[in-house]
Amino acid sequence: MTHTRQAPPSNARRRGLALALTLGTAAVAIGLPGAAFAQAFPHKPVTIVVPYPAGGTTDALARLMQEPLQKQLGQPVIIDNRPGASAVLGTKLVAKAAPDGYTLLFPNNGLVISPQVSKDANYAPLKDFAPVSLVSLQPMVLVINPSVPATTTQQFIDYAKANPGKVEYASAGPASFGQLSSELFARRAGISLLHVPYKGQAPTTQAVLTGKVKMLLSTTSPQLNAFAKEGRLRMLGTGSAQPSALAPGAVPLSQTLPNFNLEVWFGLFAPAGTPPDVVSRLNDAVVKVLATPDIKTRFEQAGALAASSTPEQLGTRIADEYASWAAVIKDAGIKPE
Repeated sequence: MTHTRQAPPSNARRRGLALALTLGTAAVAIGLPGAAFAQAFPHKPVTIVVPYPAGGTTDALARLMQEPLQKQLGQPVIIDNRPGASAVLGTKLVAKAAPDGYTLLFPNNGLVISPQVSKDANYAPLKDFAPVSLVSLQPMVLVINPSVPATTTQQFIDYAKANPGKVEYASAGPASFGQLSSELFARRAGISLLHVPYKGQAPTTQAVLTGKVKMLLSTTSPQLNAFAKEGRLRMLGTGSAQPSALAPGAVPLSQTLPNFNLEVWFGLFAPAGTPPDVVSRLNDAVVKVLATPDIKTRFEQAGALAASSTPEQLGTRIADEYASWAAVIKDAGIKPE
């Protein structure tokens, strides 16, 4: 029998065999549990949906966080403004998004109020969203026209009691946070106020400046502080638990009405079902961003305070506020529209 000696494989053939082995190994790996080979979060851009138009406070705070959050996550962060239907449009968009941490929602208190006053909302704050972290707190302030004979919150309450139903207050519209806040204040103070709705926040400030209304509960702003300093408005109190640098000289309303705190909050949420480790990664990044002195300063310049939380703390806040606003809405006779 004749034996034929085979020539050793060429370099090209050796490379082909190596490639085949590599592909074979990969094919086997695909059949193994996916978790072992999942890419670490995040491995692509993260989108934060702001359900309000560009230029407002919510949008401004989101954009202040954008760059430092990109550095923490190591991926681009995209701010996507989706206004419409009193923030319901953008909110529902995120509720239906994939629960993978790449589409987030940056709302304010409207998240818990809209489902109770809008028939189009069709979402539940805690059922459809996973809290990530509180981001900011902005105290409400009580301002009055100087024609009102009151220099303290208690004096104003006494004046309103002596003039039931005759003290007007402005809001940015029916079922707005300003109306609900004012109704809650009236409820706690035991007074009756007259609601005068306007279209938007700017006209409400003009209304109290000109004396068309006597009272306004609004978020803090450099403009209101300037008007108070000039004597064109009288700032009686702040909704923060402690005196706030955002409302110089204003006494906490809780000193007159115990445990009465009134603040606008801003927070970050993911769709319900987002994995806990992804929520934890996002929370860690937000907490670190909000702890930096530069962000604290920039938030204060925008009229808000940087304030982070655990996901659980934000969830508790949402649950408590949902119940408390439900009572105010019922007492005020506000029906879903």
